[in-house]
Amino acid sequence: MPEFLRLVSPAEALARWLKALPESRRGEVESQDTPGSLGRILAEDVVAPHPLPPFARSTVDGYAVRAEDTFGAGPSAPSYLRLVGEVPMGRISDIQIHVGEAALVHTGGAIPEGASAVVMLEDTQTVPGGEIEVLSALGIGKNVIRLGEDIQEGERVLEIGQRLRVQEIGGLMALGRTRVSVFRRPRVAILSTGDEVVPAEAEPQPGQVRDVNSHTLAALVLRSGGQPVPFGIVPDDPETLFQAAQRAKASSDLIIITAGSSASARDNTAEVVRRLGAPGVLVHGLSIKPGKPAILGMVDGVPVIGLPGNPVSALVVAGLLVTPMLRRLGGDNRPTITAAVPARLAVNVPSEAGREDYLPARLEGSPEGWIADPVFGKSNLIFTLVRADGLIRIPADTTGLPEGSRVDVIPFD
Repeated sequence: MPEFLRLVSPAEALARWLKALPESRRGEVESQDTPGSLGRILAEDVVAPHPLPPFARSTVDGYAVRAEDTFGAGPSAPSYLRLVGEVPMGRISDIQIHVGEAALVHTGGAIPEGASAVVMLEDTQTVPGGEIEVLSALGIGKNVIRLGEDIQEGERVLEIGQRLRVQEIGGLMALGRTRVSVFRRPRVAILSTGDEVVPAEAEPQPGQVRDVNSHTLAALVLRSGGQPVPFGIVPDDPETLFQAAQRAKASSDLIIITAGSSASARDNTAEVVRRLGAPGVLVHGLSIKPGKPAILGMVDGVPVIGLPGNPVSALVVAGLLVTPMLRRLGGDNRPTITAAVPARLAVNVPSEAGREDYLPARLEGSPEGWIADPVFGKSNLIFTLVRADGLIRIPADTTGLPEGSRVDVIPFD
């Protein structure tokens, strides 16, 4: 199998995979109520139908005034202004502010015509005769949000391909957009292979193990914006796997096959990918630990990935490759932001030059900052990840890192 002898870095593998994806493979569009669109990818540009705020508003409880009437005011030389009324909440007042006048206004209330600033209540005193003392000078616009200060009418406020976060939901509702167009979540077929694999609810017999990968990968797909479609456990038979993969290809945007990707005689995944469609296998083998025997392919426009059967290997590779592919399939065109946690290594960590290593680690606090304590264990031990807070990436150009080295820990969500 010559492909397996040509290991490539995860970055190069991802670049090949994404390049082979047809431009037309952006998801279908559907309408979604705005409160339920959190985390979805916007399929339209949103243009403001009106300015925000739609009227000038006060940011404090106080008095609406002409700023010029307060110039030079202070505790020892206050300005005296005549109180002409109170601005009602929830509507525009017919009060007009002239020279030497003020009107009581509450936080969020509309600024009456003629006023250019708001003096806070605590900077005033009431005096007999219907007047107030202003004890501080104000600049024009002080304590006022101008009409359209947040958004102007006709301004493009959200762009196609943008993931809707909590703040975008609020912005849409402020504009009266109770429904939006979003891209359909990519459908991801998950096939778990192996004669020794049984459903999680089964009692394993000697020599059998419960299916872990179908469930961890489904959770990763959900977290990454996809819709997992389980295809069950497939036995170690090339023809059975091919038939299952064909069904998955007909109804899915991405196919994940776990196990069967090693260089052993029981390897079926690479041959299945070749038979499924063109161009077939793009990458077979990554310069990475864990996850070296992964397979990437494209079959008639449908991306397919073969992951190692070991749970740790499968999750590490899926996080590096499946997640960005799902972003592309789902129409997400924003750059990925990864907030790594800077830390110091608790112990020496060995590695081999020429491959990237991803090592689970716990984060422990100290007076000097975070300490990264590696969780050592084989790649078929899922609880090495359960015990960890994130992954340390050890670059390919090093033979290890000494105790005390500065590392970035990529946190698990």
